[in-house]
Amino acid sequence: MLNQIWPIFILVSFSYAIFSGNLEPLNASIFESTSDAIKLSIELLGTMCLWSGIMQVANKTSIINRLTNLLNPIIKVLFPEMRKNKQIQKEISMNMIANILGLGNAATPLGLKAMKSMQEENAKKDTLSNSMLVFIVLNTASIQIIPTTVIAIRNSLGSSNPTSIIFPVWIATVCAAVTRNSSG
Repeated sequence: MLNQIWPIFILVSFSYAIFSGNLEPLNASIFESTSDAIKLSIELLGTMCLWSGIMQVANKTSIINRLTNLLNPIIKVLFPEMRKNKQIQKEISMNMIANILGLGNAATPLGLKAMKSMQEENAKKDTLSNSMLVFIVLNTASIQIIPTTVIAIRNSLGSSNPTSIIFPVWIATVCAAVTRNSSG
């Protein structure tokens, strides 16, 4: 559906720009937007590399083990099928920690790794296990304490207070998690 809607929007926009005499501003905005997109990508890449590196260093130290132990009671309740598999518990906790820190870009490969490990343990390969479903819901809700990516975007766009988003993000992620878990 979107494959049909977006080309229509683009054609209508270009047609309107041509017939209203705004082709020059349209061209200028296209190149300005492209430049802004590249600048934003580079700034986000730096943030993503920093936090991905910190997660890798943390993984090599006892910090992840301590945080995993802290999250273990929650993980055991949410993922009862994975109680005996410490490696999967560690992968799940690393993903949860990355999400809690607002590191969606670092959380994605960690989540894929955890999901792959859970699939290997899954008896029915063509059906998601309960643990896999809960994991998907947690990742969708993405409960965050520090929304690092959003702060980085707001900072790169010149926000006077990029961290002012923290409290609303807390409310939104808790509401999303409660709603998703109560509807499933």
